[in-house]
Amino acid sequence: MAEQKKEKKTLKERLKNKVRLIIMNDETFEEVGSHRLTLLNVYLVISSVIVAVALVVVLLIFYTPLRRYVPGYGKLDERSILFEMQRDIELLEKQLLEQTTYSESFRRMITGEVPDEMGGDSISADLEAEDSILQVARIQEDEVLRKEMELSEKERERELMSRSIGVSARDLPIDQLYFIPPVIGTISAGYMPERQHFGVDVLAPQNTPVKATLDGYVILSDWTLETGHTIGIQHENSLLSFYKHNSALLKKVGTVVKAGEAIAIIGNSGTLSSGPHLHFELWHNGRPVNPEDYLSFE
Repeated sequence: MAEQKKEKKTLKERLKNKVRLIIMNDETFEEVGSHRLTLLNVYLVISSVIVAVALVVVLLIFYTPLRRYVPGYGKLDERSILFEMQRDIELLEKQLLEQTTYSESFRRMITGEVPDEMGGDSISADLEAEDSILQVARIQEDEVLRKEMELSEKERERELMSRSIGVSARDLPIDQLYFIPPVIGTISAGYMPERQHFGVDVLAPQNTPVKATLDGYVILSDWTLETGHTIGIQHENSLLSFYKHNSALLKKVGTVVKAGEAIAIIGNSGTLSSGPHLHFELWHNGRPVNPEDYLSFE
């Protein structure tokens, strides 16, 4: 015990021993400076410098942007708020895109504008390839269509004869034109302009092809919220025909179609539809007319 105390006392005395640090010129041996100090003072100075540097580093990390570079630094609450804000922004962008698409489609339908490039919906893109009609199983309505096509050929022959004597199809009255029924079925709602119902609703089985009533070219092939997949055709004699609530559209804007050619598939699209049917409208000189006055759906 005495030896250990002696060693401790000796170390303590060494730390308190005063020494002199002399700084001399190496060439002339001239004394430049002299400092009187102890080992304890040197230890305290070095420790103070280390503590000061560490304190400065800690302050820089906590009170300057350097803290962002420290791994794992940050509040979890702030990160969760940022994630929620980013998710809300993505949701708002999606809703804005949907609203813009709907507004643009509605504007084109109201103004009658024909876009240069039709994007087409996913359903018609899957069903259509280079304006080819959808291959569907033959049903009873197809047989009726074949018979009507035979009658249509006779009507065209009569039209050619009338042209040979100087009478154009454009000059024929509307009641002398031969209309092909878009579908064969039961009429569930008739022409009621006083109720803003400017056409007829014809009930038909699902997947029944919808046919063009006359020759013409497609001026509208789009989707709207109320009428769903809608297609419109411009005919001669200032006639327009519209086919609404389809499940798929088979023709694009600008496509020339023949009477009796399949242009859509009957369906139940749009908020104004409550079951598979076709809403068919016929317009003459910018005004709606009763389709039942010119063609039969039975």
